[in-house]
Amino acid sequence: MVERYLQVLRTDAPGLEDIATTRQRLAGAFPRNATRRMTQLGMLLGGVLQEITLRDDDVVVYCSVYAESRALEDFLVSFPSASPTLFQTSIHPSALQQVLISRQQSVREVFPHTGRSQLVAHALRAAVLNDAPRVILCGGEERGSWLLERGAASDDAFAFAAVLTRDPANAMASVRLSLTDDEEGAFGLPEFFLALHQRQPIERDIAPGLHLSLSWT
Repeated sequence: MVERYLQVLRTDAPGLEDIATTRQRLAGAFPRNATRRMTQLGMLLGGVLQEITLRDDDVVVYCSVYAESRALEDFLVSFPSASPTLFQTSIHPSALQQVLISRQQSVREVFPHTGRSQLVAHALRAAVLNDAPRVILCGGEERGSWLLERGAASDDAFAFAAVLTRDPANAMASVRLSLTDDEEGAFGLPEFFLALHQRQPIERDIAPGLHLSLSWT
């Protein structure tokens, strides 16, 4: 069994909020005019990271299933008169990179993860097994448009950021990973986010051979 302690948690669940509303709501979290070049998930992630002071020796584990497909959707919709601005946005850095660039912040290492049923398991393994004093586990999604019909975009927008350490003092929760003999197990990012957002305990297999225990204090 390996264990980390959740010291700080920030979540944002805007649901069906559109990009313009997100930009207006979170404008104060970024340098002036920065939001014009940011995706919705970039802004949401920046909002939840706003109250977390990142350190140069922090390790950041970032996870997202769809990797901000909305930016590409909007660019393709602009055809046949393709928008240069939307093209620039469609080749954006990841949401985490947008935040680090806007804050001019360096960190020790970044581990980006994507996937579906095993995404949470991979991200948690990377976070809990890392030997850094602090690991920032973060991620989220932005709501898609026409790709929703093809199952290739998120139907909801959300973001989270959690600070994990090895110090149990004043922790909000404990996060334990243990091995099991069960060959079944899956856990999606929306389910994991909901548990964090609503402070729900978790006791389940999240991947073949891997069990997650999340206990709130």
